[in-house]
Amino acid sequence: MRTRTGQAGAAVVTALMAMSMAACAGDDAADTDGGFTVGLLLPSGAIPRWEHSDKPLIEKRIKELCPRCTLRYANAENDATRQRDQVTSMITKGAKVLILDAADTRAIRSSIQEADRAGVPVVAYDRLAEGPISGYVSFNGAQVGRLQGAALLKAMGPDARGGTVVMMNGDPASPNAAWYRDGALSVLKGKVKIGREYETQGWSTDNAHANMDAAIAALGPRRIDGVLAANDAIAAGAVSALKKAGVSELPPVTGQDADLDAVRRIVAGEQTMTVYKPFQAEASAAARMAVALGRGQTLDDIATTTTDSPTTEDIPTVLLAPTPVTIGTIEPTLVDHGVYTVDQICTPALRAACDRAGLTS
Repeated sequence: MRTRTGQAGAAVVTALMAMSMAACAGDDAADTDGGFTVGLLLPSGAIPRWEHSDKPLIEKRIKELCPRCTLRYANAENDATRQRDQVTSMITKGAKVLILDAADTRAIRSSIQEADRAGVPVVAYDRLAEGPISGYVSFNGAQVGRLQGAALLKAMGPDARGGTVVMMNGDPASPNAAWYRDGALSVLKGKVKIGREYETQGWSTDNAHANMDAAIAALGPRRIDGVLAANDAIAAGAVSALKKAGVSELPPVTGQDADLDAVRRIVAGEQTMTVYKPFQAEASAAARMAVALGRGQTLDDIATTTTDSPTTEDIPTVLLAPTPVTIGTIEPTLVDHGVYTVDQICTPALRAACDRAGLTS
């Protein structure tokens, strides 16, 4: 995957998106050509964000942009064959445009070609699938990895000098997993020793737990100085395995997605950080692309850059900037922006820890 802009350009996309959305709101909101069906295909239920954040946000934004449009939804549950069938079903049932987060970005290529032959444009959401994609919305994955790596080194302190890190990468079927890994390694390389490295099939907490068990068996429970976990589901598995092994003073553990359970682990001192990706901006950009394509319009006023996939060049793209979250930034990053309330984060068991962190209702 290769984008045509530098990192500085990606960092300002959020601001550009906000201005663009404000400027175009009047035009976008006008439902001038009747409604149509938008198909939304998400990859799994294993990661909470898909069902809890992305789906409702996309649905809401599409309704704002096109009141007569309808949303047809399917979840692949990490099954690439099921998702291919779902794409075919969406096309057969008359979807005019698809928003697709691929369960397997290579396996779905033939289905995207099928959609293209049927005249149904596809917006790649969060992960860049292969095939004739019409638009792409995601976050800067290299920056996600760099934020994780930098936070891990800072949390490790003196142990970072030659310390041992276990890398718990994402699902190899997702191109984002390699993107995150490369970003993290650009920060960690030459500073720490990668003691063990694993790919986590399906981004599964259970698989992450099993991989962490293997790392503990190989390295010893107290010879792990840090864990680079690609997302919060993987972090949950790593933390549970370390606790099961009797590690009372947990090493720094990274994450991504700002899942509620992860935020609670940060408050409890079990996870060092997560990466917040403002899903509302991502969902809004995807909805705007889908509605524009469904109306036969170009993406010139929406896309801020282009991306090349292994099969397609110059895909109109929106790349958004991620934000790190630590114990000291939960309130300004998540609470103040309405992602979670203090009451949602601070369960009775965490009340004392929340008070120490300054999280008060």
